[in-house]
Amino acid sequence: AKSIAFENTAGPGGAQAVALRVAGNYSAFFNCAFRGYQDTLYVDQGHQFYRNCEIAGTIDFIYGQSSTLIQNSTILVRNPAQGQQNVVVADGTFQFNKFRTGIVLQNCSIIPDVDLKPYLQIVKTYLARPWKPFSTAVFINNYIDGFVQPEGYMIWNETHPNTENSYFAEFGNIGPVAKTTTRVKWAKGLISKKAASI
Repeated sequence: AKSIAFENTAGPGGAQAVALRVAGNYSAFFNCAFRGYQDTLYVDQGHQFYRNCEIAGTIDFIYGQSSTLIQNSTILVRNPAQGQQNVVVADGTFQFNKFRTGIVLQNCSIIPDVDLKPYLQIVKTYLARPWKPFSTAVFINNYIDGFVQPEGYMIWNETHPNTENSYFAEFGNIGPVAKTTTRVKWAKGLISKKAASI
């Protein structure tokens, strides 16, 4: 797809409100926009590629169990419902598969949308959380704005934290909170050799 906007207008008050679900293998999107709140872009399965896109949402708004690469795109974090917090990525890899599935953001900008800016001191925003036990998310050469929590990641929930085998990694990012020294201890670090292989 090229130069198409997909939007779910349900607003932040509801629950899951997918703007687009993609299940086709070798899907590609260029200069597209995906706008919603919770669960905006469902990268369900297969190999998926996104470039020069805009993806806007609140909770787990890029999620699924696929091999997904998002490049040169703007990730807009919006204002959620009262009492909620934002999470950009929630990967659903449920078993070890040697990195065959996972979500990678490369050369993207993770920034607050206009509606979130007045609430940056109130609403917490995280890069990712582990939806499934082997959740995989990698952030390479992105700009991460200062509104993202320094710890970077949060558990799925108290009953199923999914932290033991999840793989969250960063390499070459820039921005006020790009340093990985403040990240949660269970997030795996990423060195340049692994970055090249992924």
